[in-house]
Amino acid sequence: MIEVTNDGRVRTITLRRPEAKNAMNIAMWDAAANALLEAQDDSGVAVVVFTGSGDSFSAGQDVIEMGRMAMGEKIEAAYGFAGLTRILIDFPKPLVLAVNGMGLGFGATILGVADLVFMSTTARLKCPFTTLGVAPELASSVTFPTLIGRQNATWALMSAEWLSAEQCHEMGLAYRVCEPGDLMNVTMEHARLLASRPISSLMATKRTIVEPMRAAMHDAHERENSEFAVLMGAPANIEAMTAFAEKREPDFDGID
Repeated sequence: MIEVTNDGRVRTITLRRPEAKNAMNIAMWDAAANALLEAQDDSGVAVVVFTGSGDSFSAGQDVIEMGRMAMGEKIEAAYGFAGLTRILIDFPKPLVLAVNGMGLGFGATILGVADLVFMSTTARLKCPFTTLGVAPELASSVTFPTLIGRQNATWALMSAEWLSAEQCHEMGLAYRVCEPGDLMNVTMEHARLLASRPISSLMATKRTIVEPMRAAMHDAHERENSEFAVLMGAPANIEAMTAFAEKREPDFDGID
């Protein structure tokens, strides 16, 4: 489900669950966490590139697994989503995203903790939290307003509408937009350039950029988790999960 490859001092982590649009289940949360920790501790890795396979970047949380958890099922995880979030916030080396296609939930909010983002012209993002009756995630309640301003962040996180690659670039969520066939080449060119610099200097520079907001990201993650826990399994979330299973639009009329 996770493929790890090396190109000199650049390590690429690829989500490989194309049959499910690279949706993240417990096994994938744990595998991604382990891959990042291994890259963090490997003195031969200077830069990490994170991308998806097939026509999708990531469809976010596996909704079927989410529905099981909403009904009270406990699924054991070494790290899970919460553990991966903490690892991403604290990740000390440059993290570069190649957003090759559709990104939902995690596939959108991870842009807020990345250091450089390259997007395909065919890629688009959605933060579907209000249509699922839940709260934001991955510290996006802090990273999005910081990166793109409060009103853009409010629209992205509250509306659950699609954002095109061009919109993401204009707002500041993406550094560059590329044609699909050029995406990985352009991403790797930039990653290799960064990787040619001293790792100690790259890490020190990232610390100076990220450290002022790192505590705020951790605090946001905890607030989001608290809100998510209250809303998961509540009437709106149950209606959203039921509607998904029945392949219809949720009806939140009369649900607080």
